[in-house]
Amino acid sequence: MRAVVATEPGGPEVLSVTDLPDPVPGPGEVLVRVAATAVNRADTLQRQGHYPPPPGASDVIGLECSGTVEALGEGVDDWTVGDEVCALLAGGGYATSVVVPAAQLMPVPDGVSLVGAAALPEVACTVWSNVFMVAGLQPGETLLVHGGAGGIGTFAIQLASALGATVVATAGSPKKLRVCLDLGAATAVDYHEEDFVEVLGRTGGADVILDNMGAKYLPRNVDALATEGRLVVIGMQGGVKGELDLGKLLRKRGAVIATSLRSRPVGEKGAICASVVEHVWPLVAEGRVRPIVHATMPLEDAAEAHRMLEAGEHVGKIVLTA
Repeated sequence: MRAVVATEPGGPEVLSVTDLPDPVPGPGEVLVRVAATAVNRADTLQRQGHYPPPPGASDVIGLECSGTVEALGEGVDDWTVGDEVCALLAGGGYATSVVVPAAQLMPVPDGVSLVGAAALPEVACTVWSNVFMVAGLQPGETLLVHGGAGGIGTFAIQLASALGATVVATAGSPKKLRVCLDLGAATAVDYHEEDFVEVLGRTGGADVILDNMGAKYLPRNVDALATEGRLVVIGMQGGVKGELDLGKLLRKRGAVIATSLRSRPVGEKGAICASVVEHVWPLVAEGRVRPIVHATMPLEDAAEAHRMLEAGEHVGKIVLTA
């Protein structure tokens, strides 16, 4: 198979396409012929040497893919060769073939192209598991999404809005602010010009905050929480150590939760995938939630895709076709 590898830790220039042995599915696994994959912030961290794959996972970068079932491992009877699928991966997506635990496969939602489906697994599983399964966002509550024009942000805005929540999103340019509003955000906050804490303070705060910044935003996120609000930290772009005012958190009866998806056991990831298929895919099929794709380019252009992501000018996801 062809695969993108990092020859050493470094910038996008260390990525190159090479030939590797074809993977073979083991018990409970499925071999997928990859149609497309998508670029995530975690991919750039792995390329830099800061985010190694979990034990047993492929060293090839890539946390999601879409494609066609090519072979079944022992004990797999829920899928058939030829099925069109998308998948949540622990690694291996930047390749023409990948082995996936059967529980982490999902059907391509109705109305979505096979290539477009590559932009869904990571954002759908991240948003659904954190905002709804963990934080329990309810209709009528307010969700604050940081980085509203990114892959996770664009999906979170659509999904929360479709399920009856009020969404406030932060973004850093007029174009991205407009994208957030067009996708369903009630308010879009320019973080260069406005303080999201003040904006949320006018309406009583956020019931749930989905945060990818970590330490940098921790004190202000707690300030922005409503009474009994839940802050879910899913990234550390703003650092790993911050000061937490426990007194303020106690007065608000609030919660701070930090989660990750990649390192979870297969059973947990499978449960999330099943829940996404049950609750999220119908909204995608209805067109109420859709993948937002900024650019589609061939696997050989993975380095350029990483440069594009790190430049921060993209909206939604960047897809690589195998």
